[in-house]
Amino acid sequence: MKTKNNILYLIIAFFTVVPGTYAQEAHPSDVVIENRKAVKQNDRVTLSFDILLDALQVKSNNILVLTPLLKSKENGNISLPLDPVVVAGKKRAKILRRKHVLGENLPVSEPAEVVTRKNNTAQSVHYHITIPYREWMRNASLSLVHEQSGCAECGMLIGEQPLMPEFLPAPYRPVYKLTYIMPEAEEKIRSDRHTASFNFVVGRWELRPDYGGNAAKLAEVDRVVNEIRHNPDLTITEFTIDGYASPEGNQQNNRTLAGKRADAFADYLVSKFNVPRNRFKVTGHGEDWARLRDAVNASSLADRRAVLDIIDRIANPDARDAELMKLSGGETYRQLLNHFYPPLRRTEYVVAYNVRGFDVEEAREIIRTNPKLLSLNEMYLLAQTYPVESTEFSEVFDIAARLYPDSDIAILNSAAADIEGGNMDGAITRMNKVADNPKVWNNLGVAHARKGDFDKAKEYFGKAVSNGDDDARVNLEELNKTLVTN
Repeated sequence: MKTKNNILYLIIAFFTVVPGTYAQEAHPSDVVIENRKAVKQNDRVTLSFDILLDALQVKSNNILVLTPLLKSKENGNISLPLDPVVVAGKKRAKILRRKHVLGENLPVSEPAEVVTRKNNTAQSVHYHITIPYREWMRNASLSLVHEQSGCAECGMLIGEQPLMPEFLPAPYRPVYKLTYIMPEAEEKIRSDRHTASFNFVVGRWELRPDYGGNAAKLAEVDRVVNEIRHNPDLTITEFTIDGYASPEGNQQNNRTLAGKRADAFADYLVSKFNVPRNRFKVTGHGEDWARLRDAVNASSLADRRAVLDIIDRIANPDARDAELMKLSGGETYRQLLNHFYPPLRRTEYVVAYNVRGFDVEEAREIIRTNPKLLSLNEMYLLAQTYPVESTEFSEVFDIAARLYPDSDIAILNSAAADIEGGNMDGAITRMNKVADNPKVWNNLGVAHARKGDFDKAKEYFGKAVSNGDDDARVNLEELNKTLVTN
């Protein structure tokens, strides 16, 4: 940097070989600077501005050297003079042209531009230069150093004109727009599935509370139903009852028996809770070979593969029994009768009910005690009452996503909340479960942008924009500003 300054002084001295004495006429206020602009792109910085010379008077033998100078604000020893602009009087300009024609080298690096000043006329110079970026430039100032050369004032510094107190402003801080979707209000219909394995007299279907531990099992049924009936927020709408049997015996008889036992359970609910019979949907499924196969496959039964082969190979359910009885001298069949068949004899029932709507204050309490009673719409409205950076805001959307794992809206909103909270990887993992959704692409773009993966962010924003997403269009503009200035 010192060498460049010394060379600049040499050219000023060189330009003073013509004898004579000249009064100093140039002044920094005579030079007007407009349209200042500095742009950083990757590892390069482009600087441009216009120099207006309209008020400047330069005597014929004088020159004015205008040198842009970058100076660090934090370290006064760091500075960088840029290529100067030389404004020459009429005679000095001729000398320069003569030197150029003769091919003589001047004892100075090439100036940005040499201008012959035409006094009392409008005249301007457009300055433009690109230089390598250095980190200290982010906190640097830019000024224009004025040096005049005549005879009496050879190489005289006549002033320093501020151009940019902050050469490169702080990096652009994009404001990305996350997409949230408010779910539509809905009629809240819920259902709970339960299983009761009642004991029946062989070949009979009467449900006797005093038989084989049925009292305890019916007490559990009463607890489940009463919990719903006694909740003023819930209204039971339907019971679905499915009866299943184990495979021993005749298939058709087992189907009939399973249906009658399911009807017996429905009759119990009608008499116990005064529920209209038309609210029941009862089905007898008979032998549950599918569940038996799953249980055997997951077991360590010695003849496991043989049992599975019989189930898969023999289509007639009644014919399977005879083959099963042959395995290991009947020991395998005894194992099936004692350990695998009893759980198959069961009654599954589903209680369906409506849930009344809740306001925000009610939802605030219910989300802590029984969140499944809330709709996505109610959870969304509740979340909006919390600051976006709060734990409560994120927790509400997280609960919604867990209760509604198949809802694209729940996934989108919970991922947006993750992004607000700084959990980019968690948000990306959530959103990867959703395919072909421009609003999800927008939020994926935001997540990748905040991670610093700008190429991936641009890809997702571009896809969303191509599908008409307005949020992504704004975000792509924000990303491009970031890429230009950072």
